[in-house]
Amino acid sequence: MTEQTAPHSPISAEQFAEQIRQELEYSQGVRPEQATAADVYVATSLAVRKQLMDSWMRTQQDIVQGKTKAVGYLSAEFLMGKQLRNALLSAGLTDQFEQAVTQLGFDIQAVIDAEVEPGLGNGGLGRLAACYIDSMASLAVPAFGYGIQYRYGIFKQEFDAQGRQVERPDYWLDNEEPWGHVDYNRSQRVSFGGKVVEENGHKVWKPAWSVRAVPVDYLVPGYASGRVNTLRLWSAKSYDEFDLLTFNNSQYLDAVRPQVKAENISKILYPEDSTPQGKSLRLEQQYFFVSASIHDAIRVFYPGQDQPDLTSFPDKICFQLNDTHPVIGIPELMRVLIDEYGYDWNAAWSITTRTFNYTCHTLLPEALEVWPAKLIGELLPRHLQIIQQIDRHFLAELEGKVADPQQIERMRIISTGEDPQVRMAYLATVAGEHVNGVAELHSQLLKDVTLHDFSLVYPGKFTNVTNGVTPRRFIKLANPRLSALITEGLGTDRWLSDLSLLEGLRPLAQDDGFVGRFAQVKRDNKADFAAFAKREYGFDLNPDTMFDSMVKRLHEYKRQSLKILAVIADYADIKSGRVSADDLLPRTVLFGAKAAPGYRMAKLTIQLINNVARVVNTDPEVKGRLSVHFAPNYNIRMAQHLIPATELDEQISQAGKEASGTGNMKFAFNGALTVGTLDGANVEIRQRVGAENFFLFGMTVEEVDALYAKGYQPESYYQADPRLKAAIDMVADGSFSDGDCGTYAALVDDWLHKDYFMTLADFTAYNQIQSDIEALYRQPLEWSRKALLNVASSGFFSSDRAIGDYLERIWKTGSMD
Repeated sequence: MTEQTAPHSPISAEQFAEQIRQELEYSQGVRPEQATAADVYVATSLAVRKQLMDSWMRTQQDIVQGKTKAVGYLSAEFLMGKQLRNALLSAGLTDQFEQAVTQLGFDIQAVIDAEVEPGLGNGGLGRLAACYIDSMASLAVPAFGYGIQYRYGIFKQEFDAQGRQVERPDYWLDNEEPWGHVDYNRSQRVSFGGKVVEENGHKVWKPAWSVRAVPVDYLVPGYASGRVNTLRLWSAKSYDEFDLLTFNNSQYLDAVRPQVKAENISKILYPEDSTPQGKSLRLEQQYFFVSASIHDAIRVFYPGQDQPDLTSFPDKICFQLNDTHPVIGIPELMRVLIDEYGYDWNAAWSITTRTFNYTCHTLLPEALEVWPAKLIGELLPRHLQIIQQIDRHFLAELEGKVADPQQIERMRIISTGEDPQVRMAYLATVAGEHVNGVAELHSQLLKDVTLHDFSLVYPGKFTNVTNGVTPRRFIKLANPRLSALITEGLGTDRWLSDLSLLEGLRPLAQDDGFVGRFAQVKRDNKADFAAFAKREYGFDLNPDTMFDSMVKRLHEYKRQSLKILAVIADYADIKSGRVSADDLLPRTVLFGAKAAPGYRMAKLTIQLINNVARVVNTDPEVKGRLSVHFAPNYNIRMAQHLIPATELDEQISQAGKEASGTGNMKFAFNGALTVGTLDGANVEIRQRVGAENFFLFGMTVEEVDALYAKGYQPESYYQADPRLKAAIDMVADGSFSDGDCGTYAALVDDWLHKDYFMTLADFTAYNQIQSDIEALYRQPLEWSRKALLNVASSGFFSSDRAIGDYLERIWKTGSMD
C-alpha cells in the first residue's frame, strides 16, 4: 500500500467551492454563472492565500522571535513560474480544487491557463533563486527572498519575418495579480546623488533625490512543512508623483517627470547598459533593492527600537548575495551602521563581514561586474568613500600577508588608472564571510583561476555548494505521469521531500516491464508536447522522432552555434547526396532561448536557427527525418511542457565556462539522456548516473587552456573537417538567407577567425558522439533503461540537498521546527 505523506487539507471540495464562490462574489463582484475562467483563477488564488495565511503569520512570528537565524536571499531575479498549482500542492488542495472547479462548471485547465507567468527573471540565476526559496520553506528554514517587482519583466520575445528576435514589453502585471500583497505602510526611503559634507566631525550624506520602495509580498509555501516564507519584492514609487502647479501651467509631461524617473527603477529587468544612462539605471536598481531590504530586515528584527543593538544583527539574519548584483549592499550596511546608528569603523566592519556571504555564478571575466568609480561617486557618493576605505584597509592587510606587489595590485578592489573601476566580485570576496561556487568543477576553478589570488590569502572562505532544483515543480507538477510511476515503483511519495529515495528505482531498471511503462510515459509526454506546440506555436511535431532539446540563455559560450552547425551538416549531407535521408535517424531539434537586446552575435545566432528551421522544415526531401523548431519566449511554462518530453538534452558549453547549469538536472530528473562536455555540473551528473549513461564529448578544461596557450586557429578545423566546411559554407553562401551572402557574414567571420569558445574545435568530436547516440536510440528498451537510471541517480541534485549544504557549510543555522 502506498504511504501517503503529501499534505492534504481537511477542507472538503464542497467547502473549497464555497470559498471560491465567496471570493467571486465579494472580491470579483460576479456570480459563478457570470464568471470567466480568469475570474475563477483569481478567486481560487485568493482562497488559497487565505488558507496559507495562518501558517504565514506563525512563520513570521517565529522568525521575529528568533528561534534560529534567518536567511535573506538577495537576488536580482526570481523566476517563479506560475503560482497556483504549486500553492495548491503545498496547501494540500489540489484534489479539492479540481473537484470544486468542476462543480462550478469550469474547465480545470482553462482556469490554470488564465494565470500569467510572472516576469521576474531571465534564466538559471532566477530559477535557482526560486527553487531555493521553495526549498527553504519546505525545510522550515526562516527566510526572506528580496528582489524587485519588475513591471515589464525582461522582455517578451517575438520573431519577425526574417527570424530576428524582437523585444516587446511583458505586460504580466496588466491584469489582476492575486499573489502579491502591496504594503504601503512598510515602505522604505532609498536615496541617490547629492554630496557628502562634514558635520561635527562626521561624514553626512545629503542626497539629491529619493524614491519610495514599496514592498510587494508573495507567500512561499513549503511542501509538507506547514511553513510559509516571504518573497518581498520592491516596487519603486515617487514621493512627488504629481506637480499640480506645473500641470496647471499645461506642462503635462513635466508634471509627472519625478514619477517616471522613480518608476523607471523597477520597470524592467537588466535594462540595456551600453549607454551611460543604462549603466546608471542598472546601478540604481541594484542599490534600490538592497538598501530597502537591509532597512527592512532591521525593522523586522528590531521592531519599534530607535537605537537597537545591531551587534546582534549577524545572529538575526545572514544575507546571501546571489551573484554580484546585490554586492552594493556591503557598503550600504556599513553606511547604515556608521552614519545612521553611530558605530565606529571596526564595529561596523565586524558586523558586516559576519552578515554577508557571496555566491559566484560565473567564470567569465566580463560577467564579474565592475562599476566605474566615477558613476558610483555621482550616484552614491558616500558609498564610494566607504568602498575606498575598505580598499585601503584591505591593501594594508595584504602588505602584511603578501610579498608579491604585483599580486597586491591585481587584488585591488578599486583599479588604478585614468578610469578606476570598482570590482564587485572582489569587494564581495573581501567582505563576505564565505564565498561559494555552484558545482565542484566551478568552485575549484574559482580558487585556481578566477579568484586565485584571494583563495591564497583566504583559503578558509571558499567552499562549494552544487546547485539543485525543486522536484515539486519539475517532477510532480511538470510530469504527473512520471511522478505517479515513481511513487508506485518506490511504494511511497516521500521522495518529494527526500529525493535520495530515487535510488530505489535502480533495481527496477532491470525489470523490462517497468522500463516499458517508463518508456510509455515518455511517449505520452511527447504526444502532449506535440499538441501543446501545435496549439501555442503552430509547430507540427512528430512524436515518433527523437526529441532533441537545447533550451537555455543564448550566449556564445553555451554554443547553440555548435548544435545548429551539426544540424546543417546533416542537412548538407542529404542535399549533396552523400547520405540518403532514409538513413538519417528521425530527429526533432527544439530550441528555446533569449538573447540580451544588445548582444549582436547572440541575436544573429537566433536569426540563423530560425532560418535553418524555415528551410529544413519546408524541404520535402527531409520531411519526417529532420525538423528544427525555435519556440519564442522560452519560460517556465514551456519548460514544464518540454522537459518531460525531451529524450536528448544538449549541455554542450565549452569546458570551463558554465558555472553549473540547472537545466541539465531538470532533464535528468525527467528521464532525458545528456550529451555534454565536462563542464559545470555535467561532471557531477556523469559521476552519479554513470559514464555509460552519459554521452561525453569534447575538450577538457586543461585541453582548452592548452589550445588557448598554443594559439587557437579555428580556420584549420574548418579546412580539416569536410562536414564542418560544408555546413559553414551553406551559411556563408546564403542558403539560409535567400541568397544574401552578407546576412551572416559577421557570424561566419567570427567562426573562422576568432571562435573564442572553440565551437569549431569541438565540432568533430560532437558529431562523432552522434553515432553512439543514434545506435542506442535504435534500441528503445536500452535507451529507456539508461534514461530510468538517470532518474534514479539524480536525487543529489535536489534543491533541498543544496539548501542543506548551505545550512551546514555557510549559514550555520537550522529550521524553525
